[in-house]
Amino acid sequence: MDESLSMAALNVGESGYVTQLTAQPAMERRLRDLGLVRGTRVTCLFKSPAGDPCAYLIRGALIALRRADASGVRLERAAPMAL
Repeated sequence: MDESLSMAALNVGESGYVTQLTAQPAMERRLRDLGLVRGTRVTCLFKSPAGDPCAYLIRGALIALRRADASGVRLERAAPMAL
């Protein structure tokens, strides 16, 4: 069974695919405008020293989001990339 988690729970280097947005209407629209729609691959690339915000690779763009905003994005964990 596939594992579901919030985008904020991704560790650096981990990826997942968007399955659902559960944010306030204005934030949900902003997240969709950033390209976070069902099936989009998201990779956590950096975390600030305090852990908030984090930088995510979304459709070829590096986007920084606060934990509170990233928590509204549900993901299905992607399989690790083979080396």
